[in-house]
Amino acid sequence: MSGRKNASKASPCLLILISVGCFFATYNFLTIVGHDRSRDGPRKMLAGGGDSADSFAAGSDPSKRFHVALTATDALYSQWQSRIMHYWYKEMRDRPGSDMGGFTRILHSGKPDGLMDEIPTLVVDPLPEGADRGYIVLNRPWAFVQWLKKSNIKEDYVLMAEPDHIFVRPLPNLAHGDEPAAFPFFYIKPTENEKMLRKFFPEEKGPVSKIDPIGNSPVIIKKAQLEKIAPTWMNVSLKMKEDVETDKAFGWVLEMYAYAVASALHGVHHNLRKDFMIQPPWDLKSDSTFIIHYTYGCDYTLKGELTYGKIGEWRFDKRSYLHSPPPRNLSVPPPGVPESVATLVKMVNEATASIPGWDEER
Repeated sequence: MSGRKNASKASPCLLILISVGCFFATYNFLTIVGHDRSRDGPRKMLAGGGDSADSFAAGSDPSKRFHVALTATDALYSQWQSRIMHYWYKEMRDRPGSDMGGFTRILHSGKPDGLMDEIPTLVVDPLPEGADRGYIVLNRPWAFVQWLKKSNIKEDYVLMAEPDHIFVRPLPNLAHGDEPAAFPFFYIKPTENEKMLRKFFPEEKGPVSKIDPIGNSPVIIKKAQLEKIAPTWMNVSLKMKEDVETDKAFGWVLEMYAYAVASALHGVHHNLRKDFMIQPPWDLKSDSTFIIHYTYGCDYTLKGELTYGKIGEWRFDKRSYLHSPPPRNLSVPPPGVPESVATLVKMVNEATASIPGWDEER
């Protein structure tokens, strides 16, 4: 799943070249950012005609506003999640307590799709063919590198988000100045992987405990900080993927580790906020969080008993809808199922009922 502190500027005929020979001498990667499919750099196509096509939150302190940046592909699976995510962004943006500003879907498929008129979108290029080695999330840091070079957002902060995020409450800016806010993931364990991480975070940079147990999303961070971190994040991701031992050890969370390492290389520490989001079915209540992340399947008996790992009599799993969006009016979970799961299904149903042309192919 996802360096020199400043990436080189993209050339007219773009090509990615990672120079690793100087890594252990400088503790960074040299990047010549390249490869584009046109002579004009990453294509910019935004619904509404501006980099911040959606308006700012009403009543919010302008200095605290953050831009919501969602990375996505043109696959139908990504599209329907993006539509639900954008719907709830619009619902929560202007409510009291929100510091949400504009919104951009960073589409790293290299060409426009059918959602251009519905969601403010910037089209950027994917990595060169074969560079992601089947790990599509590896395109995420490269997408941010391109977006940061091309965007002209009004906000000083950025929220890095994903399609399977649903805003359940208005989201304030959880960052504190130069200390970004991030969600701590229980499965990101830098201190338990010191041997592996020392390949990318040398001893001269300090103890591996300086690496936060996070991924890149959700994170609220100053745009100026992200501009420095993103090229390093991209390079560390590619280098980790090239290393067979690291690739095998980190698997689908490799890109998350890469962001955590890149941030630490730049001396950036995150404020860890467990209330940033929840992940049903493991988290049972949604009343004290801001985001529901529905990455896990929710399987239950009709008595409300969890059957994780086994298809339940009642279930909601986003992977059930790889090739078509979920239908409107999903069945509600049976009694006894946690409130977080019931709220998730209710919010999905509200979004699909409200989004025009939900069942139409995009």
